[in-house]
Amino acid sequence: MTPDAALERQIELYRQMTGEQRLAVALRLHEMACDVAREGIRHQHPGAGEQEVERLLRERIELSRTL
Repeated sequence: MTPDAALERQIELYRQMTGEQRLAVALRLHEMACDVAREGIRHQHPGAGEQEVERLLRERIELSRTL
């Protein structure tokens, strides 16, 4: 399957989902993105505790809203 065909199939599947199902997918993707960002923060700041990691994550999210 080509990338374009895969994208079209994915869109087709999303259109078949209920609003609740699409929201659940979006929330899982958001949490996955936050997990990836947390790992990046831990890599950049190896001594940071969980509270510091969460603070830095919130800063990144806020920064992204201003860009």
